Amino acid sequence: MSSAVTAKVEMAAPHAGWSWGEVAQKAAEQPVYSFEPLGDSRWDDFLERHPRSSVFHSKPWLSALYRTYGYEPVAYTTTPAGEVLQNAVVFCRVESWLTGRRLVSLPFSDHCEPLVDGNEAAAILGRTIEHEVQQRHWRYVEVRPVQPVQLRTSLQLTTVPYAFHELNLEPGLDTLFNNFHKSSTQRKITRAEREGLTCREGSSDMLLDQFYRLFKVTRERHRVPPQPLKWFLHLIEACGSTLKIRVAYKDEQPAAAMLTLQHKDTLVYKYGCSDVRFNNLGSMHLLYWRAIQDAKSQGLRRLDFGRTDADQKGLIVFKNRWGARQSSLTYSRYGVSESSTHFFDMSTTKWKARTAKYVMSHLPSGVLSKIGQTLYRHVG
Repeated sequence: MSSAVTAKVEMAAPHAGWSWGEVAQKAAEQPVYSFEPLGDSRWDDFLERHPRSSVFHSKPWLSALYRTYGYEPVAYTTTPAGEVLQNAVVFCRVESWLTGRRLVSLPFSDHCEPLVDGNEAAAILGRTIEHEVQQRHWRYVEVRPVQPVQLRTSLQLTTVPYAFHELNLEPGLDTLFNNFHKSSTQRKITRAEREGLTCREGSSDMLLDQFYRLFKVTRERHRVPPQPLKWFLHLIEACGSTLKIRVAYKDEQPAAAMLTLQHKDTLVYKYGCSDVRFNNLGSMHLLYWRAIQDAKSQGLRRLDFGRTDADQKGLIVFKNRWGARQSSLTYSRYGVSESSTHFFDMSTTKWKARTAKYVMSHLPSGVLSKIGQTLYRHVG
């Protein structure tokens, strides 16, 4: 099912040879249609054709979001129903009594590139955002593009930067290994092999159980509620063989684990966790190296390390030491007022973070898990 959206917005930049007025008029005349990607047979073909599609656009990811948290996906395009899709921007509707009603592209996704091209498409995206905020009374609309999208609208805009890392897998394995940081990454891998650490991979119940135990321990160590187990169950069911859990063992004791997703020619690192007792043995480094070797054997071209908070300097250094290319990832929120778009109130963020960490540190682990089961549907 699709429906047309109509609204007006100022454009980011004119098409070559066009004036601002001509771009505005052309975009204003172009109808925008909404549709449900999970139920639209055109979606898979469109993602396969589009060079910038990612696993976060895919039906398995959207399905897991919907089944776990109730987020309904919706996409916008200039292509009428029944015709081959030429462009689209996908969002999830997040409706929470705690954090408000909003459109997010996409919750719990490191990035979600608007699959549109050119200035006219950017104008259409801006027009859609303006319409959705003003007419449907969303608190804000959030986009998470890999490449910056410049929109001029009458809405208030707030942005937050992240670091993003991606490793080019096209060189040979020897070249990739030699590009790793010698005194940390290379030595950690060789020590893990010397210590006799072993690895298993798949998506069995046993591997999921071992992964989730380490995941909860790691989240509790950082005083962050773990995501509910059903999220991972739904991911495994939806993604099938494109999802892998890798677990490293020391004498059959799970030492570290990671969860990766595959989409076209890209392997995406999504979750990692460990038992700190084995960190000095290089267990996590070994898992990354096994993932890279596996990706190379399948002819994949990129390893997506995901986003990193700008203030997580240690994690940024860790990813740089794999030879990954660092770039900026900027999330943008558009809303009717400045207060509605704030990611954080900068004057109180540190106080809130300290208070939350103090409270979390005094809660039993079982309580943290229950908080996670309830909280995450409100914070996507």
